[in-house]
Amino acid sequence: MDITALHAARDRIQADPRSGQSLLLYALIKTLSIPQGGHAYLLTKLREMNPDTRRLAYDLMELMVQGGPAQPAWAEAMAQMDAAIAGK
Repeated sequence: MDITALHAARDRIQADPRSGQSLLLYALIKTLSIPQGGHAYLLTKLREMNPDTRRLAYDLMELMVQGGPAQPAWAEAMAQMDAAIAGK
């Protein structure tokens, strides 16, 4: 399983956790991490993403379909993104 998209998103979020694009990605990844939540993410949010971020979002959705959230690397990256967003 190729988790390049997840690491790219983590790197963007860590580099600038307060940017709008980072926050959009973070919200998407948090949503994709909760299967019992039905992955409820407003697809209209894709319009707020620039083309590069939107491409990354599509890759993250594909990773979710392949079972990415069940992988240890997903949980590790999520913890790193949570820390970046929290300012730690």
